[in-house]
Amino acid sequence: MSTDNYSVFDSSEVCEVLAKLLADSYFLYLKTHNYHWNVKGENFFSLHNLFEVQYNEMFQALDVIAERIRMIGYDVPGSFQEFRQLSTIEEEKLPHNPNMMVKRLKDDHYSMITSLKQYLANIAHTDDEGTKNLLVDRLVAHEKAHWMLQSSFNE
Repeated sequence: MSTDNYSVFDSSEVCEVLAKLLADSYFLYLKTHNYHWNVKGENFFSLHNLFEVQYNEMFQALDVIAERIRMIGYDVPGSFQEFRQLSTIEEEKLPHNPNMMVKRLKDDHYSMITSLKQYLANIAHTDDEGTKNLLVDRLVAHEKAHWMLQSSFNE
């Protein structure tokens, strides 16, 4: 990732955190949208709507994360190849069982929560309060998504 001449914060470490967050967020958005399109069964309507609420929230967050990367002076990764290299979210074949969809998304949101806590620890020493706030906002969003999926899961 290259940097512009202007940078509010000169921190490649912050940019790396944001790039990983963007990649994970993008793959989780894509997975959630795919499940929205393909869910079926007795809980179709409720899961279809839940997945839509969640992918719309994540879609909005993608732009916020990308703009923060630009704001601190770096180019934004934007190709599938770059995202695959940065992301910890697994691509997979579509499960046809709605409960498995919910379980996988729940697990992915838990991974996001864990990553976000680590990212906050990684940049705690910086003066970049804007990025710290963004990470906290994303943490709260993923905690809510995890809770909603956990509450919908029938084991």
